[in-house]
Amino acid sequence: MDFVLTLHSHLPYVLNHGRWPHGSDWLCEAALDTYLPLIEVLRGLQAGGIPAPVTLGVTPVLANQLVSRTFVAEMDAFFAQRLVACDEAPASLAATGEGHLLPLVNFWRERLGRLRRLFHDIGGNIVAALRALEGAGRLELITSAATHGFLPLLARDESIRLQLAVGRAEHRRLFGRSPEGVWLPECAYRPRGPWHPVRGAPQAGIRRGIDEHLSDAGFRYFFVDSHLASAGRPLGVSGDPGGDPSVHRPSELAGGMVHRSPYVAYQVAHSRAADGLAALVRDPRSSMQVWSRFQGYPGDERYLEFHKMRWPGGLKLWRVTGPAVDLGDKQPYDPAEAAERAGGHADHFAGLLAEIAATERRRRDAVIVAPFDTELFGHWWFEGPEWLGAVYRTLARAHRDLRPVTTSRHLADHPAKLPIRLPSGSWGANGDFSMWLGDATVWTWERLWPLEEAFWDAAPAALANPAARPVLAQAARELLLAQASDWQFIISTGAAADYAGRRFTEHCDDAAALLAGLAGGPEDRLPQAQTRAEALARRDDLFPDVLSAVALALGGSRSLVSE
Repeated sequence: MDFVLTLHSHLPYVLNHGRWPHGSDWLCEAALDTYLPLIEVLRGLQAGGIPAPVTLGVTPVLANQLVSRTFVAEMDAFFAQRLVACDEAPASLAATGEGHLLPLVNFWRERLGRLRRLFHDIGGNIVAALRALEGAGRLELITSAATHGFLPLLARDESIRLQLAVGRAEHRRLFGRSPEGVWLPECAYRPRGPWHPVRGAPQAGIRRGIDEHLSDAGFRYFFVDSHLASAGRPLGVSGDPGGDPSVHRPSELAGGMVHRSPYVAYQVAHSRAADGLAALVRDPRSSMQVWSRFQGYPGDERYLEFHKMRWPGGLKLWRVTGPAVDLGDKQPYDPAEAAERAGGHADHFAGLLAEIAATERRRRDAVIVAPFDTELFGHWWFEGPEWLGAVYRTLARAHRDLRPVTTSRHLADHPAKLPIRLPSGSWGANGDFSMWLGDATVWTWERLWPLEEAFWDAAPAALANPAARPVLAQAARELLLAQASDWQFIISTGAAADYAGRRFTEHCDDAAALLAGLAGGPEDRLPQAQTRAEALARRDDLFPDVLSAVALALGGSRSLVSE
């Protein structure tokens, strides 16, 4: 039986938008906690000859930030700040009577120094390091929509095509090859049919399905949550389905409670355009074991506590201790104990995969698909990268009947044949769109939808005018950044709603101002728009060839497979 581990890497655009807590420090934390440790683990497995064919998604907006010179400078400053915190900690700990924590400071100093050396060894280029691992056959890199836009709720098909065209082109530019697979932002899917998400939305009639757009763009496969295949309940936030249990799940709306196996790739069969497009289904058993904050591994008492840190400096010195333990009562972290526990959890996970494989042994095309946010490993669950490496070592040692493979390898050996019709849904709370379109966020769509209309109305003439093209290019970038699903998600969770609302409004305002400059009128506003576009291009510096994608999106569905 095949095993496909898929990691989805994404952060919104934060460079040149401040540092702490939601500016460049957010990106630097992800690099320090997750991306560099993951590269370290994968290189270690490579050196040991251990197969670890991860399918790794990197969103274009994240990849653009990781290759930025601004990021390299911010990362160097971030390392320096953390090392200064280590230097200052001994005196501070002595003054507060916490000298017993000093060995943990040394643990952090060694770790920071090691990862800083790795960062310098790869030339500060995380994208190049991942590209080299793919070139060595160690993983498969896939893409996503340009800025992680919530595709089913975009009002114009051109907007969906633009998100996907940029996603494909940027992956090719940065990673050197066209991606076979795509990660749908928030695993959000909508089939062909009437589109009218809320009262006041633009009247669009019958819309093409997301699967049709994926097929038009040249993708071979994508991933869905288990409930969309009627193979389990929604994943939800942190493994909690959440919401009102009386609310119908998408799987219940799709022809009753018919159960389908999550252990096979399906051919999406909504239309001829989607022939050959495979949907791989999240396995609810193995995924929940890792993802759930209630019953998963990351909540173990021995693991590093994410929420408690020492200020100034941000060093984390305590362990989870227990699910109901107050932050003030957390006990000191023991790295050796945590590493031992991670090894035990890896053995347990590999055994769970073996149990699943035993139940599916009659299917030659069976596959276990375990998809996660990459940032879970290392950032939220500090021991996650170490656990991941241990899983692959255990599989190689004790479970040779399980074959870890990339997604493309599995589909090459076992093409998707079983047809399936998928309902609308996502991997968010309730399995629907409510995390992104609800009472707290409907205003964002009421702002976005007219902006989409204005952009696509202006695009044809602006593309034909050399003086207007730079303005249109930056308007496209600002529109794409405003479409990021992160803003609605953050608003819905309430974690930093003011920040998300401000960033969303900022990008909308900038796009609107640039489009106004393209509109003409009694006073020529194009020169002012050109000046503003130049300034914004320095701040939001990404997607250098976005106008080619705009032209593709305008050209219609069949043009997107152009290489």
